[in-house]
Amino acid sequence: MYILHIIINVLIVGLFLYSKLLPYKDKLSGQFKSAFDFFSSIFTPVLNSLKSLFKPFEVGQGLSVDMTQLVLLVILLLLNWFF
Repeated sequence: MYILHIIINVLIVGLFLYSKLLPYKDKLSGQFKSAFDFFSSIFTPVLNSLKSLFKPFEVGQGLSVDMTQLVLLVILLLLNWFF
């Protein structure tokens, strides 16, 4: 159980870094690029599947927020809580 908590916490931190570094992925180098590619290989398929379920939330005129990362974060936090 303890290892599952560690894995979930690593995924939460990875999701945060993924969301912050996604606009700059072409500028990454070395070990940072390989770490980003690792988390991207995990999160991209999951986020793409969640996009069909959760539409962007409109927060202003012509301005929407992608809810998939937030939904994935909530799922990971709930998994961390219950396991």
